[in-house]
Amino acid sequence: MRRTVQAVVTLLSMMGGMQATSPQSFEVASVRPSQHGCGMTSISPWGGARFSVKGAPMQLLLTIAFDVRADQISSKLGWLDTECYDVDAKPEGDTGLSYEKVKAPLQQLLAKRFQLAFHREIKDVSGYALVIAKTGPKLQRAKDLSASAYIMPDGLHGDGVSMTTLAAMLSSPVGQEVVDKTGIAGNYQINLKFAPPGVTESPYPSIFTSVQEQLGLKLEPQKISVNMLVIDHLEKVPAEN
Repeated sequence: MRRTVQAVVTLLSMMGGMQATSPQSFEVASVRPSQHGCGMTSISPWGGARFSVKGAPMQLLLTIAFDVRADQISSKLGWLDTECYDVDAKPEGDTGLSYEKVKAPLQQLLAKRFQLAFHREIKDVSGYALVIAKTGPKLQRAKDLSASAYIMPDGLHGDGVSMTTLAAMLSSPVGQEVVDKTGIAGNYQINLKFAPPGVTESPYPSIFTSVQEQLGLKLEPQKISVNMLVIDHLEKVPAEN
């Protein structure tokens, strides 16, 4: 569930684009350990006047604030995905909080309430390049400019998605970084069906076979350079509101 939530957050950031000037801090914010523990995580819709999450693991808050995936966070702390929090915050005025506009104030909030300190590093990791298969691409161009994307246990569905977005979608079921090296421009309709990872009885083949047969693309293993978020310090208990 958390991998799916993080993947959807990543997709929203990629498809949302840059908005107007973003607020640098929240005017008011409440941060508390979740009373319900790490059960179901809920996130308020993007575009509203408040940023609200319930039951969010610290790992998820970091992925939203810094626009990274969970596997791009390097930390010796063992509680990032087991300690969950409720956050309710709003900027000054009635600014609509898109994904882009939430990042800067959430970074400041984590620094203030959890004493977050970090730095960045580039690391080479095992991953996949999305390339064109020998059969050639089997892609259907999008009919309009609207974009949506869904990651399901046995498939991916996207309307108006680029190859860069498709690669990001594939990272979730593959479990490793996927980068677009197809050289294909434009937006497409994607309806990919595959056997869920670890499932042996399925009417569909593996994701690697499905990508090649259904899309005319291929996932090739290779080393990929990834921008890592390295956590130097982070308190488990937030400062008082």
